[in-house]
Amino acid sequence: MKKSIRNSVIALLLLVGVNMNAQKNNRSIDNYREPDKGGINVFEAPKDTISTFENVKVRIGGSSTLQFQAVDHENSGAIELIKIGSNFNLATANLDLDVVLYDGIRMHLRTYLSSRHHPEPYVKGGYFQIDKLEFIKPGFMEDIMKYATIKVGHMENNYGDAHFRRSDNAQAIYNPFVGNLIMDAFTTEVGAEVYYQREGFLGMVGFTNGKLNQSVDKPDTGGASFLAKLGYDKQLDNDLRLRLTGSIYNTGKVANSYLYGADRAGSRYYLVLEPSTATTAGNFRSGRYDPRLSNQITAIMINPFVKYKGLEFFGTFETAKGKGAAEPEKRVAKQYAGELIYRFGNTENFYVGGRYNKVDSEDISGSDVDISRFQLAAGWFMTRNILLKAEYVNQKHDGYNVGSIFNEGKFNGLMAEAIISF
Repeated sequence: MKKSIRNSVIALLLLVGVNMNAQKNNRSIDNYREPDKGGINVFEAPKDTISTFENVKVRIGGSSTLQFQAVDHENSGAIELIKIGSNFNLATANLDLDVVLYDGIRMHLRTYLSSRHHPEPYVKGGYFQIDKLEFIKPGFMEDIMKYATIKVGHMENNYGDAHFRRSDNAQAIYNPFVGNLIMDAFTTEVGAEVYYQREGFLGMVGFTNGKLNQSVDKPDTGGASFLAKLGYDKQLDNDLRLRLTGSIYNTGKVANSYLYGADRAGSRYYLVLEPSTATTAGNFRSGRYDPRLSNQITAIMINPFVKYKGLEFFGTFETAKGKGAAEPEKRVAKQYAGELIYRFGNTENFYVGGRYNKVDSEDISGSDVDISRFQLAAGWFMTRNILLKAEYVNQKHDGYNVGSIFNEGKFNGLMAEAIISF
């Protein structure tokens, strides 16, 4: 643990040093979501036909976060909970490499330098993004590529819009809250996605191999997943922006589907509703819910987003239907979430907001379970790269049988988080 903390501190100092030095240079690249305040309310990478390519360019960036947790938990007492108190959590850090390889081609690679589940560094994933086909020949299919984008890699797959607002280990500057959704749809699979963006309309289709962990030693465990998204996103005038998207993720048969359990970085609510033998690394999904539709799944998410001046609303309406290989019938899990944020001050450097999140699920245990969470948050952008935020969270579990650790389970309290991202 001491080594992990030391590595995190070294990583933070390195990131800050690179950030200070980078102020002297132009760090912007084409068709790219900025990792600082400029990336707030950006979803898919913007599509721009203007090229700034001169030569191979390497952008080194990253992020680091630290939380203070003061949360209490309790249940019916049938299973003893671990005792938790108020203290700091282990600092987490990311390292990002974004490389412009050619006109219209760039690479992204993210490494988790430290995370709750893995104190040691490991690669989250990476991809190629192709916005032009100039490497084939000048002007090749330029009428199509003016609006099209191709992504290929072992990457974060584009199911829904909620994953663009979630905390990705240390990259938490896009998230106005401290925690992610209860059913946290996030996975990294090998595949390809093709986008078409034109005059506010967005279309995407993608295919993956349906695997979180890649290997060739189990040839009979293959499968495939299909993704698609359709939406409209338009800045109607200086004050009003509207966005509405619908997404689908479908797999007919895979060895293990991790759509709601793929985040190996871990949740922000450390050790809540965990047994007395729990560890932060071993029990890293505290406070989340995975319906465990492990072999077949069809998930649909609809996300409305409205921003009028400083006031914004983001919603999530989601249904997931599927089953495990040994289950005779499919089960359904549904999720609803709505968040209202008000940003104010000079260049919207401050915000306050609230989120209500609810999950209704036919659980694998046979029970119909209900989980609800209420969050209040406030944030301050000290600079474009530094965010301080605080949150009050209250989560309740209902419908679990008397032998479950979640029977009459609930937790509530305060969280504070500091983020550096550049």
